[in-house]
Amino acid sequence: MTTHVLDTAAGRPATGIAVRFETAGGKPIAEGRTDDDGRIRDLGPETLEPGGYRLVFDTGAYLGPDAFFPEVALTFRISDGTAHHHVPLLLSPFAYSTYRGS
Repeated sequence: MTTHVLDTAAGRPATGIAVRFETAGGKPIAEGRTDDDGRIRDLGPETLEPGGYRLVFDTGAYLGPDAFFPEVALTFRISDGTAHHHVPLLLSPFAYSTYRGS
């Protein structure tokens, strides 16, 4: 599992964002913090059981105390636990989007 966060308002990677990787039920799997390129290059085990998972981004610490989105939780389903999964977050103060990356 990998992720990265891009600050679309500033046009640069979002550094220092804490991210938790957990099951959809909230059981912790791994955690990390985005690097200078906005990436977490290794977040969790190489294989996962098929099922629901969630990435939780602490966007409030990055966007500030008045952040409209103090936290972003992306819930998704994995059917092939041996495949690489990359789930990026495109972030701005009043919007976010995501997709399954490669």
